[in-house]
Amino acid sequence: MLKLSNVSAGYGSFQALFDTSLEVNAGETVAVIGPNGAGKTTLLRVISRLIDASAGEMTMEARSLNTVPSHEVIAYGIAHVPENRRLFPRLSVEDNLRMGAYVPSARANFAERLERVYALFPRMKERRKQLAGTLSGGEQQMCAIGRALMSGPKLLLLDEPSAGLAPVVVQAIFEVVRKMSAEGYTVLIVEQNVQQVLKVADRAYLLETGRIKLSGRADELRENDAIKKSYLGL
Repeated sequence: MLKLSNVSAGYGSFQALFDTSLEVNAGETVAVIGPNGAGKTTLLRVISRLIDASAGEMTMEARSLNTVPSHEVIAYGIAHVPENRRLFPRLSVEDNLRMGAYVPSARANFAERLERVYALFPRMKERRKQLAGTLSGGEQQMCAIGRALMSGPKLLLLDEPSAGLAPVVVQAIFEVVRKMSAEGYTVLIVEQNVQQVLKVADRAYLLETGRIKLSGRADELRENDAIKKSYLGL
């Protein structure tokens, strides 16, 4: 579905990604793990065209993404849940979800998708009239993921969904990722919480200093000695 071949990117004179290649197949949950500053957020920003790749090729279902304007990426079936959620704090939960279905192709299925989001996040239905800015951190993350799902994406990009959340809430967020995977959603998730994300992902890539250092099945990486020592505290 998504394929990156030797993609490099950065900010001005600073290069954050070097010759990065990865694939995400339909129905997979793929994790990109690594330390803070490894280039994980940059990777998602390149895919969703918020910044340009300086080299390499990106395709979504064999269609080039390299020159697609950022506002048209959603039409390719890619929805991005950014770090820090970026909700509209003075709009209600339901109005935030409605904003996720603004593209013409999503409007016809608004009611059906809203019910699907509420089934996945029952608390959002309870809070549907509440201002998004008054939600807890975990609830805001659920709302942000729900808003992205309202577009009916083929590929969901999740940027550090557990960041800043209490451990019990982190468990709930990863349970949601597990449910989405079971329902057939295709997910690319970047995450510092290596132990949790490797439990829900099918495959994973280790990104360090802008370069892919390891890749493989998530269960294999959980048993990798270098991963255990550096990221799992074992």
